[in-house]
Amino acid sequence: MMNSSTVQADFLVRHTRLLMQSYARLFVAPLIDHVADDANVAALLHAPFVVVSHNVAVDPVFNYANHKALALFEFSWDEFTCLPSRLSAEPINQQDREALLASVRERGFIPNYQGIRRSKTGRRFQINNAVVWNLYDQDDVYCGQAACIKEWVFLPN
Repeated sequence: MMNSSTVQADFLVRHTRLLMQSYARLFVAPLIDHVADDANVAALLHAPFVVVSHNVAVDPVFNYANHKALALFEFSWDEFTCLPSRLSAEPINQQDREALLASVRERGFIPNYQGIRRSKTGRRFQINNAVVWNLYDQDDVYCGQAACIKEWVFLPN
């Protein structure tokens, strides 16, 4: 019988592999340099940059956030992974966000995304030069989208 921590650990292994392989396939470069396969989960969870992803639901829900992402967005894992990803953008920026996601779906990735997001407490920040890419499994089945954010600036509220 599997308990919830076993299920979560299995998901993290599979999803980390999906994130890293999808990124490497599109960019012909690793998401994280010099990491052995068995250390991918920990390396990505503790990376010095933000990595998030959402699923393929009609209203996509976040299904992954590393520690840097949880700190930036000010959510716990349980809160973040049931949050529709659209709620990370302010209502005024929803059309821009939808256009971004459609462009990523069509092109496969966007290498230098810029946009404004907000944390759980309403703290606003601008993302600069983020990479957003489609996630495909080993059978080329579309599994969602991910983002890697290395630059952000907090904005006045």
